Amino acid sequence: MKDTAALPEDHIPTPGEAREKLLGVEDVAREQGGKESEVVEDETRAVTPADLGLELPEDPSAAVQLLLTAAAEARSEADEYLETLQRVAADFDNYRKRIERDQADMVQRASQRLIERLLLTLDSFDAALSYDAKTPGEETILAGLRSTHALFMETLAGDGFAPIPADGVPFDPAVHEAVAGPSEEGDSELIVREMRRGYTLRGRVLRAALVTVEHA
Repeated sequence: MKDTAALPEDHIPTPGEAREKLLGVEDVAREQGGKESEVVEDETRAVTPADLGLELPEDPSAAVQLLLTAAAEARSEADEYLETLQRVAADFDNYRKRIERDQADMVQRASQRLIERLLLTLDSFDAALSYDAKTPGEETILAGLRSTHALFMETLAGDGFAPIPADGVPFDPAVHEAVAGPSEEGDSELIVREMRRGYTLRGRVLRAALVTVEHA
């Protein structure tokens, strides 16, 4: 077969050259078709007992029984693997939830300790704000303190911090601590004065309010 790669582009092939070229194309197509058929045959090849590590007896009944036993064992093993996987997944989910809960508790305890240290600062604010201004300058200073105190409380409120109501409300021993009041117990007691403000943190009493009470 002639090498046609060196021929000029405008070369007109002779009948012999055209035949050789056609035969070459057919050979290539025949070769590729053979490879594709080999791939298809390999992909569609049936699975044999040897592929599964089984050696079937010649008796059909015994062979069927052996296959059924192998299938049952494989099913049982698959169920065990699935059960183990589900147990591992459940353990990991419980571990993840426990870690998240522990992290949230740690953050809450840290914020509680910080807020507890700020209670004396808030008491100082309350004492300063209770001062009766006598001059315009003092009134200006008190206005600045009120603004700072309001911003401070607003920031702490974002963490679940709130003052306990204790102005003219019924006495509640769960959140109030009476330090002065009538010696005889009545049907109900009313708070008449707040001695020290109390606070809650996320719905729990952080510090009870010190109050004086009288019978309602």
